[in-house]
Amino acid sequence: MVEKLNPVIELAGRILLAILFLPAGISKIGGYAGMQGYMESVGVPGIMLPLVIILEIGGGLALLVGWQTRIAAFLLAGFCLIAALLFHFQPDDQIQMILFTKNIAVAGGLLLLVATGAGRLSLDQRMKKA
Repeated sequence: MVEKLNPVIELAGRILLAILFLPAGISKIGGYAGMQGYMESVGVPGIMLPLVIILEIGGGLALLVGWQTRIAAFLLAGFCLIAALLFHFQPDDQIQMILFTKNIAVAGGLLLLVATGAGRLSLDQRMKKA
């Protein structure tokens, strides 16, 4: 019974992961100067912001439709781990540590996508059949 739902569950998982990245990338466009300043305040060159935006929006869309899923998930997992360490690892700040563990957990979910792929309801699967 549950196995029949697997394609829908795989799709739902990808959608839920994409929901994290798409709005984050879009919001960085609207708050570009502030985000650039924040990045620079922790030692990350502000010139990297366009790459972050492209990764979050492009990677989020790739997860959503299941296109090049393993690559997108791998890049996003790395991004989550780097962001966790650079921006959220502050042991004295409980909120930042919650964000740190969230990023670590999301990276874990993304690595599962790297291992398993997008699933049956994806562009990756359609392209494989073609």
